[in-house]
Amino acid sequence: MQAATTTSGACQGYSQAERFNATRRLSEALVVSLSDADATIQSMPDASPAKWHLAHTTWFFETFLLRDHLPGYARFDERWPFLFNSYYEAEGARHARAARGLLSRPSLDEILDWRRHVDQAMQALLDRPDVSVLVELGIHHEQQHQELLLTDIKHALWCNPLGPAFADAAPFAPTEKDAPDWYEHPGGIARIGHDGAGFAFDNEGPSHRVLLEPFALAGSLVSNRDWAAFIADGGYRTASLWLSDGWAWVNAEGVSAPMYWRDDEAFTLSGWLARDPDAPVTHISYYEADAFASWAGMRLPTEFEWEAIGQSHDASGGQQLDVGASVNPVPSNALFGSTWQWTRSAYLPYPRFRPANGAVGEYNGKFMSGQFVLRGASCATARGHSRSSYRNFFYPHQRWQFTGLRLAKDV
Repeated sequence: MQAATTTSGACQGYSQAERFNATRRLSEALVVSLSDADATIQSMPDASPAKWHLAHTTWFFETFLLRDHLPGYARFDERWPFLFNSYYEAEGARHARAARGLLSRPSLDEILDWRRHVDQAMQALLDRPDVSVLVELGIHHEQQHQELLLTDIKHALWCNPLGPAFADAAPFAPTEKDAPDWYEHPGGIARIGHDGAGFAFDNEGPSHRVLLEPFALAGSLVSNRDWAAFIADGGYRTASLWLSDGWAWVNAEGVSAPMYWRDDEAFTLSGWLARDPDAPVTHISYYEADAFASWAGMRLPTEFEWEAIGQSHDASGGQQLDVGASVNPVPSNALFGSTWQWTRSAYLPYPRFRPANGAVGEYNGKFMSGQFVLRGASCATARGHSRSSYRNFFYPHQRWQFTGLRLAKDV
């Protein structure tokens, strides 16, 4: 299989129209190697079919931009909003999430036809200042689904006993300078949250002050080699290392290694490969990250500590998604990229947070319960999508995403 070469186009300096078109092309480049059957399967309730991701992002633009802001626009198919709405209660009833894999129709080709129809209609809105904020939200929303498409198809292919590859791997040669062993911070009052310059999701603000005690953040991600030592030392069998909920989860699920590990191999988007001991460990839950930190005599950083360090780093650096190809985490000295990094911070609203008005206000705020924040970016994050204030979030048991960790300590 040959990797597609469409780039993310997320770099600064491009017009909104150029970034919209490049983002839409990248999504389609990600499915070039997939059959209709590949694009239809759903391997677990947390994941969605690749075809559904392509359709849902198209539904977003058709619903919130074309329907509401382009006079005379007629929906491509009046039946499809029910199929491809995700969780927007204000948009009415929808197909059950866990049953998305049952949608054998419309076909992948029909979804691609719909995308072309919507993309053509969207050109009339891309130079209108009155909808530019909503267009920008749609671009970043689609970039989020590009990462989900990759992690979801990875899980689906892993479930296949043949262990098929998704596509050829995209080469990545780190260019960053050596990182220190620790990034030290003196503590004090820090300004956290989006400062108002450029795009951000609503959950990244308002900007506010926090008090930090002196701390240090590790200069490198925890590696597969480090994790193998944790396993060899009985990490998954030592109750004292684990949170109570984590210990119950380990035993109930029979967890004894990161997801996708098998002997000395790991399943990747390029199929089963020998595990690189120097690559960052990934596909671990919050419970596992916290237990490893306890075993190492360290702790996870708070999201505020991570951001205080991240503000002086290039958010577009490191290994991130540039082309429609297979991506597998590789060693990198950058603070961003390769894997998302668990923090010990619960996903909660910032002081004075208010959801946006209308249906788009359901985007983040209603999920601020029971989840933990991750910072940084991963190898599957479209380059230019993340920033130091970006707040990713998942439930503590989830690990099918590219999730890893970076240790912290008090000083």
